Amino acid sequence: MAKKLYFLFLCTGNSVRSQMAEGFMRSYGGESIDVESAGTLPVGLNPNTVSAMNEVGIDISSQTSNSLQEKNIKEYDWVITLCGDARDSCPGVPAGVRTEHWSLLDPAQAEGSPKEIIEVFRGVRCQIENRVRKLLEQIG
Repeated sequence: MAKKLYFLFLCTGNSVRSQMAEGFMRSYGGESIDVESAGTLPVGLNPNTVSAMNEVGIDISSQTSNSLQEKNIKEYDWVITLCGDARDSCPGVPAGVRTEHWSLLDPAQAEGSPKEIIEVFRGVRCQIENRVRKLLEQIG
């Protein structure tokens, strides 16, 4: 049996991007994947994130916004940052832990009407879904 892989998705607020990535990885990764997300300055799960993920059939409403300080980086096989601030704030990653950086727009900063704002969330959601699928294909 293959070794279970542990993933950590990291962004600043742990409210949108890392939460979406956690949801997609949990949904698509199956039993061979364990996944968590965290933020360097967690602010809570954004309601628009929950709505955008519900639109694609993934319920993340029970996910929580967690602090990177609560995590032990050495426990993970992969640490993936989703913004420059998280990448720059992430403590030294030990040898053997794979890293990737996905530089993505922060939908929590979107301005405009509610319709315009949710469109930004949807766009980032699609980018994250594609990246998660590609990563899963890559690790086979």
